[in-house]
Amino acid sequence: MMHTDYPVEAGDFTRAGEASADIKRRLRQLGVSTELLRRVAVASYELELNIVIHSVGGQLSLEVDSQCVRLSSSDRGPGIVDVAQAMREGYSTANDEARSMGFGAGMGLPNMRRNADVFTIDSVPGRGTDIQMLFELA
Repeated sequence: MMHTDYPVEAGDFTRAGEASADIKRRLRQLGVSTELLRRVAVASYELELNIVIHSVGGQLSLEVDSQCVRLSSSDRGPGIVDVAQAMREGYSTANDEARSMGFGAGMGLPNMRRNADVFTIDSVPGRGTDIQMLFELA
């Protein structure tokens, strides 16, 4: 089993994507299939960017065992008032800074859900958001 944690800083667009690039590299070294690697890479990038854009910081975690790849995040921040609305494609609360850099199209959560075999989200306004994704290896 492998476990790695990645701290993610709010608003750090300079380093945004580093954790997801490392995840992709590690999974490639483990021989994960190209299709699964693509799905995990998309989901981990969206997850990392959501922490950068929408929280006041948090952590992204990777776990790999013989059965699956697990991605999880826990962030501190405003939380999501209406999760169902946030899951709709095109809905975004990204600020102007993120939008000016081409982020905030409202596809992050839908892309995570679409690429994961199992997707769960728990968000409490005023506390933060926890996301769990599972990708089956077999």
